[in-house]
Amino acid sequence: MTYFPEEVVEHIFDFLGSHRDRNTVSTVCKAWYQVERLSRQHVFVGNCYAIRPERVMARFPRMKSLSVKGKPHFADFNLVPYDWGGYALPWIEAAARCCTGLEELRLKRMVVSDDGLELLARFFPNFKSLVLVSCDGFSTDGLASIATYCRGLRELDLQENEVDDHGCQWLNCFPDSCTSLVSLNFACLKGEVNAGALERLIARSPNLRSLKLNRAISVESLNKILSRAPHLVDLGTGSFAVDDRAEAYHRLMNCFTKCKTLRCMSGFGEASPCCLKALYPVCINLIVLNLSYAPAIPSDDLIKLICHCSNLQKLWVLDCIGDKGLAVVASTCKELQELRVFPSDIYGAGTTSVTEEGLVAVSSGCPKLNSVLYFCYQMTNSALITVAKNCPHFIRFRLCILDPGKPDPLTNQPLDEGFGAIVRSCKNLRRLSLSGLLTDQVFLFIGLYAKCLEMLSIAFAGNSDKGMIYVLDGCKNLRKLEIRDCPFGDGALLKNVEKYEAMRSLWMSSCEATLGGCKALAAKMPRLNVEIINESGNLVESKENLSDVNKMEKIYVYRSVAGPRNDAPEFVWTL
Repeated sequence: MTYFPEEVVEHIFDFLGSHRDRNTVSTVCKAWYQVERLSRQHVFVGNCYAIRPERVMARFPRMKSLSVKGKPHFADFNLVPYDWGGYALPWIEAAARCCTGLEELRLKRMVVSDDGLELLARFFPNFKSLVLVSCDGFSTDGLASIATYCRGLRELDLQENEVDDHGCQWLNCFPDSCTSLVSLNFACLKGEVNAGALERLIARSPNLRSLKLNRAISVESLNKILSRAPHLVDLGTGSFAVDDRAEAYHRLMNCFTKCKTLRCMSGFGEASPCCLKALYPVCINLIVLNLSYAPAIPSDDLIKLICHCSNLQKLWVLDCIGDKGLAVVASTCKELQELRVFPSDIYGAGTTSVTEEGLVAVSSGCPKLNSVLYFCYQMTNSALITVAKNCPHFIRFRLCILDPGKPDPLTNQPLDEGFGAIVRSCKNLRRLSLSGLLTDQVFLFIGLYAKCLEMLSIAFAGNSDKGMIYVLDGCKNLRKLEIRDCPFGDGALLKNVEKYEAMRSLWMSSCEATLGGCKALAAKMPRLNVEIINESGNLVESKENLSDVNKMEKIYVYRSVAGPRNDAPEFVWTL
């Protein structure tokens, strides 16, 4: 195919949907490398320190969409220091110099400054989409810059960010000529919002399909919004509380009756039971329902709502729904593909209202289920074996027992056999998180059977180095390995070091690996960045005098063609 004109080869490359496939074809020959380089429009960087921004921009000068991830995944559990790094500004600056055709930027777990947002808004004339997930460092002033200068903005999506609120006027900054919005999500903002400016913006956005509001938006404003945008597909409510005798409640019912295209709903942070009844006319059309922010709604009212949602494919709920509620899900939602059950009180060990019975019920009643995140207080081997038998097509299975190290309450045995059944039956499993009393045996099962596994999260599990070695030796497609509070030391860390170059990252915290083991890994694998994170400062003060037998509290290992990063704080030591 190398004798084909470049235009033909480029057209063929357009049919390659994954980044991995495009990376592979670019290695065939120099001609293909050049065609792929100049035709790639979507670029994904899984670790912002794996490569320098300038190198990415130089290789793909015509890209239109850039996605970058920053801090390790365990940052979601407050295990990564706040000022560890993951800065977005170098990426925005590099793009401003080399890729002015950038139209989309998606950042996850990164530090985003107001200066960076203003640069983004001013230097990219065709910019259309900004998605920030679990980011921090910016304020509503930065959002005002985006609103002011991005005249063709189609998407502004703020998910789970920490935003400094400097006032409610940022929505006023959208010019009257802005009519292009398709998606707007500011649910994570905590402050007041200019309701009038929002209503006017929505009124002049005929293509708006997704809108997620924060709690400051009242039912009265929601009524006005729905009357102007009955064509919404995805809606996140603001305040959803009003008396059923109020006029606003009756208008709300009338508005939802007209929302024929609504398919996804979330929000309900403040909701009165009567308002949930206003949703009944649209429930039959819903395929996504997120109730994970609704701790104030009684479980009986949530169950009544779910009874009307027979076509759900994705459901997120709190554990206050109980096993009774999950039994209703099993009997009602036959099309369900993804279930997430979050704890109402993550610190209240033993107070959760769901058990293994709820998970078994859903697996029995929902034959299409392929993704589960389940927080509970206990689990049994027999339940996991049943779940594996009922749902052999799991892609993601994440189970968190809130009492770490708890055995099977019926037999007092480890949960090895139950999780072994999951990895044996689910041949396409890509992501696995496991907890409870677990020995090295479960990791032997994972290494033997989880051949498609890409991400594994382990906590409070295992007996010896053998557990980690089984996983590294057996899981050929493993990309991310996250370990905390496990008895894995230098023997496991150094047994299969070549494996780390094929992975994106390894995280170990509160394990048995030592400074000497980390030094040996860094010396043997110079293309890896081996970072030691020491928040107390003792390591910084005495790192030259530390003994090699000292255990390292947090270790982050990742492949990089950029070498050690130049923005590491003093408590991060790169070997």
